[in-house]
Amino acid sequence: MTGTPSWGSRLRSAIADRGRLCVGIDPHPGLLDQWGLPRTAAGLGEFADICVEAFGGTVAVVKPQVAFFEAHGSAGFAALERTLAGLRASGTLVVADAKRGDIGSTMDAYANAWLGESPLATDSVTVSPYLGFGALSPALELARQHGRGIFVLARTSNPEGGHVQRSVSAGVSVAQSMVDDAVAANADGRGTVGLVVGATRDHGLDLSRFDGPILAPGLGAQGASAADLAEIFAGNTGLLLPNSSRGILAQGPDVAALRAAAEQVRDEIEHALAR
Repeated sequence: MTGTPSWGSRLRSAIADRGRLCVGIDPHPGLLDQWGLPRTAAGLGEFADICVEAFGGTVAVVKPQVAFFEAHGSAGFAALERTLAGLRASGTLVVADAKRGDIGSTMDAYANAWLGESPLATDSVTVSPYLGFGALSPALELARQHGRGIFVLARTSNPEGGHVQRSVSAGVSVAQSMVDDAVAANADGRGTVGLVVGATRDHGLDLSRFDGPILAPGLGAQGASAADLAEIFAGNTGLLLPNSSRGILAQGPDVAALRAAAEQVRDEIEHALAR
């Protein structure tokens, strides 16, 4: 849509103001227990409300893990809608970690849910390209129209992913083919397509032509440190979003402690990448 700020430009502005850290909202049962909250939709909602208060306006990007909200049915989705609204009100960008991916009219419906005008619409959403990168077209086109983004799973942080993502066809790995398709999709310079590339190991990707955002899970509890980022993502740190969830959330439920933990990790990342 003409005149609509691009996802890349929106993200650059947010990073300039609040740094590169992306904090996850992952209300899994163990954390609800740790925070003294019931394993119910009400406990989930209280958890999310605390996170919005702690992280909204503090970091550039927050990533709610949709699965934990889905587990509570309609009440969980209601809590998610409230969470998204609260983060928007604070000026914080949101990545919905929904990992949607399908074909045709089904993908079109997913795109409208997460990138259109529905109550679940967010600034960006994670998507799975394993029905073919081209199948993501409905999400890509809608994201472009609204100045939003998609994050395509390329080289994930889980060990099991390597078997598929490192598989080679015609001399190119599956993960690298996703990078190459993302490069082509971003030729308009709007940075609509981002990649998910884990920060926990050598990703084995050629990212030299990729100039979009990278969501990098694995910081903190999964073993990656801020000091690792400059080497792992050399040449691609401008729109890098290192993601930390469990390490920060372990400091809850105190709002001040959560905010302080996020600020500390954020500042460690900025210091490491400024060298």
